[in-house]
Amino acid sequence: MRRMKYRTLGSTGLDVSVIGVGTWQFGGEWGKDFAQDEVDEMLDKAGELGINLIDTAECYGDHLSEEFIGSYLSRRKREDWIVATKFGHHFSGYLKREQLWSADDVLKQLDDSLRALRTEYVDLYQFHSGTDADFDNDKLWNMLDAQKRAGKIRHLGISINTANDGVHQTSSAPQIGAEAIQVVYNRLERQPEEKLFPLCKEHSLGVLARVPLASGYLSGKYKADAVFQASDVRANHDAKKREGQLRIVAEIAANEVPAGLDMAQWALAWCLRHPAVTSVIPGCKNVPQVVSNARAADLDLVAEG
Repeated sequence: MRRMKYRTLGSTGLDVSVIGVGTWQFGGEWGKDFAQDEVDEMLDKAGELGINLIDTAECYGDHLSEEFIGSYLSRRKREDWIVATKFGHHFSGYLKREQLWSADDVLKQLDDSLRALRTEYVDLYQFHSGTDADFDNDKLWNMLDAQKRAGKIRHLGISINTANDGVHQTSSAPQIGAEAIQVVYNRLERQPEEKLFPLCKEHSLGVLARVPLASGYLSGKYKADAVFQASDVRANHDAKKREGQLRIVAEIAANEVPAGLDMAQWALAWCLRHPAVTSVIPGCKNVPQVVSNARAADLDLVAEG
């Protein structure tokens, strides 16, 4: 395996690994409950392979994912990691969230996240899949700016809601001091290429591509009739849409993925070939998946544009 590659995240000055670690799964909604030693092993392997970016959120469990990460960081060098978390929701049960967007609510979430992460600062604090009405809140952004000045937040970002085209929020990023966006982007979901990526280039915004494996469908492991256990979020996906996506995946595997190449690694590298994308943040459930994800940095697919 070659050395990990790094790209600067927008105007933040942060050099992030092109492969990060997404951690929604640590919150227990992807068909597996994790133990601390499992998280430690995965993050140790990620660090060993040059990965330095961890993406989490307050609502992956009730700060559960953050607590796993915080315990890990408390026994390692905090400065070796770029930690991104998010605000706006509170976990209230399996796939259930309260929407909490007031300045006071978010300040409490920030302090709770810092406590869970056992850190004095968050490298990237992201507005998490809120509506434009939630976003247009001067009191919220003034409070967050004050927290930046206080040293609790290094940089602000925006995680775009899949139900929103993201144009308003991305266009407004400079006004509220955000320097990066996070957006669903993968071979099956290419919408950001049309409007968002040009805006990111215009405003020098970094891009974190989430769900780069299309919830694992682009791993090549699943056939069209795949069934997921009830505790896996994918069991709640529309069955007809999932079947259609997996049929498309089979066509992609046959026609686009070079022979002998792991499809999941190809799918991550496919995202990274777009010049707007800074890093991909796939999830992982075990050490071999961490290793496989990291290997995608070795692949040099032809870049667009």
